[in-house]
Amino acid sequence: MSDFVQQQNSICDFATSDSWVILSPIEQSIKKKIEAVGTPLKDWDINIYRGVLTGCNEAFIISSEKRDEILTNCQTEEERQRTDELIRPILRGRDIKRYGYVDNGLYLINTHNGVRGKFPRIDINDYPAVKAHLDQYWDRIATRADKGDTPYNLRNCAYLEDFSRPKIIWKRIGSILRFSFDNKGCLGLDSTCFAAGEHIGYLCCVLNSLMGHYLLKDSPKTGTGDLLVSVQAIEPACIPYNAQYDRQLSSLLDRQITNPSDTTDKEIDDIVFTMYGLSPNERDYVTRYIKLSQQSL
Repeated sequence: MSDFVQQQNSICDFATSDSWVILSPIEQSIKKKIEAVGTPLKDWDINIYRGVLTGCNEAFIISSEKRDEILTNCQTEEERQRTDELIRPILRGRDIKRYGYVDNGLYLINTHNGVRGKFPRIDINDYPAVKAHLDQYWDRIATRADKGDTPYNLRNCAYLEDFSRPKIIWKRIGSILRFSFDNKGCLGLDSTCFAAGEHIGYLCCVLNSLMGHYLLKDSPKTGTGDLLVSVQAIEPACIPYNAQYDRQLSSLLDRQITNPSDTTDKEIDDIVFTMYGLSPNERDYVTRYIKLSQQSL
């Protein structure tokens, strides 16, 4: 045992009040490089939030067929246009893929509760066809805990407008990390989190890379071993911004969305490793670590 300790020992500096962990020399080197060049996501010009909670998905999440039925039941063209704008595509955690997402054909009846000082809550009386649909679920929507000023309204969501901006959206709990890029204004259910703001395409590439997965390897886990990638878990991730590679990564993002390939993945990984200044040995270590961790799932 003493020989093992002698061979595996590493030097730790306890001179500061920062938290510390016991790491191998190569892990210490990678950690120092991450902290030297990276900025925590909480300090980026982005907003990170959890998805929408309806309190009764059966009532508020509808299929494309039900959407068409509600629109057909509108009495006037004006009502139909208002209702069409109210019903928004929504993504669940299971729909999220790397870079892209599944077109699930699902929609949220976004009878939001308004945002103080910006826009009023939805008055259901302006949407008779939607009201007729929700009335079928009255017993459940009236007694649910998560509701707005009326049972027809969703709970308060001050960041509703951020869903319409280009964003990254990811599954909040899962065994494998996947970050999707969306610029079509999809909403996300509460099984997802999302980030909107500056350089979103760039960040999507970094988070989907091997290095991005390494940054989140110590995220909390559920009792079954799934990663819990909540707002609080992702905010400390240290990511550098490099203007030189911003446009290049955005181009690679477009390629991965339209035609995913291992070649493009490797290009992204190489760029991100370079931004962190990792040596060939450190790159190999991160690659092996992530691939082994995924094989064990």
